[in-house]
Amino acid sequence: MEKIEHKYVQVNGLKLHVAEIGSGSSPAVVFLHGFPEIWYSWHHQMIAVAGSGFRAIAPDYRGYGLSDPPPEPEKATFLDLIADLLALLDALNLSKVFLIGKDFGAAVVSVFTLLHRDKVLGFVTMGVPFMPPRPPTHHQNLPEGFYISRWKEPGRAEADFGRFDAKTVVRNVYIMFSRSEVPTAQENQEIMDLVEPNTPLPYWFTEEDLETYGALSMGTQYDITDPKVEVPALLIMGEKDYVMKFPGIADYIRNGSAKTFAPNLEITFLPEGSHFVQEQLPDEVNRLILDFLTRASQQN
Repeated sequence: MEKIEHKYVQVNGLKLHVAEIGSGSSPAVVFLHGFPEIWYSWHHQMIAVAGSGFRAIAPDYRGYGLSDPPPEPEKATFLDLIADLLALLDALNLSKVFLIGKDFGAAVVSVFTLLHRDKVLGFVTMGVPFMPPRPPTHHQNLPEGFYISRWKEPGRAEADFGRFDAKTVVRNVYIMFSRSEVPTAQENQEIMDLVEPNTPLPYWFTEEDLETYGALSMGTQYDITDPKVEVPALLIMGEKDYVMKFPGIADYIRNGSAKTFAPNLEITFLPEGSHFVQEQLPDEVNRLILDFLTRASQQN
C-alpha cells in the first residue's frame, strides 16, 4: 500500500505543509480540515480514495500544523484561506478538483466553490452544510456562554486557550465537540472549563492521534452575491452532531433550504455520528465519499 507523503509548497509567501497520496494523473481530491484539526484528521479518507484511483491532497491551513503562520496574524482574514487554496491548486498544476471539507473547512469549500466555480468538479461537506456566506445569526438565540460568542470577543479565546498547552486545548475541543450538546459556559466559566481534566478522549481518538496535532487559528466570513452552485454535492451529517442544535440548522438541512443553493445536493445522516464523523466512523464515511466521487466523476 502507498504511504502518505509530505512536502512544503510555497503559497502567497508562506510554506504550506501538504500531505499527499495517490497517482499524479488521477482526479484530485483536496481535503480541507476543520478547527482545531490538521491534515491528519483525513488520513483514513486519504488512504481510501487513493486506493480507489484518486489523488488525495490535504494541506494544513496557514497557522495550522506544520504550515507557516501568517506574518501579521491580526490582519489575517478568511479570504486568505481561499487565496491560499487557489494558489496551491495552481502550484500543483490542478485545473479542476473535488473538494471535501469538514466544520470550518466546509466554509472554505462553500466560499471557494462560489468564487472559483470553474475549479470545482464537486464537493462534500461534513458537520456543516453548504451555505452562502452571510453574517452569522445562529448565535442570536443561544445563551451568552455559547462558545462562538465567547471566542469572538477580542482576546477571550486567546486568554481561555493560553491557560493550557496546545495539546490540552486540542484534547478539550475534541471532547466537547464530540458531544451532542452545544458547548455553553456559565457566567463564571470559560469554555475550556467545560472539560474536567480527567475526562477521557472519545474512544475513536487516541493519545497517538492527539500527539499529531499542533497550532490553532481562526478567521472571518465574507459576503457573496450569487449564492447558487450546480456541481454535484454531498452533505454527511451525524445525527448526534451538536451543530444540529444550532438554531435553524436542522431546518435548513431537513426542509430543503440547503438545496435552494445547491440543487444537486445529496444529504446522508449517520445515526450515531458526532461532529468528528470522519474519524469516528471512517468506514461508513469512506464508503459514502467513494460512491459520491465515482458517480460525480462519471458526470464530468
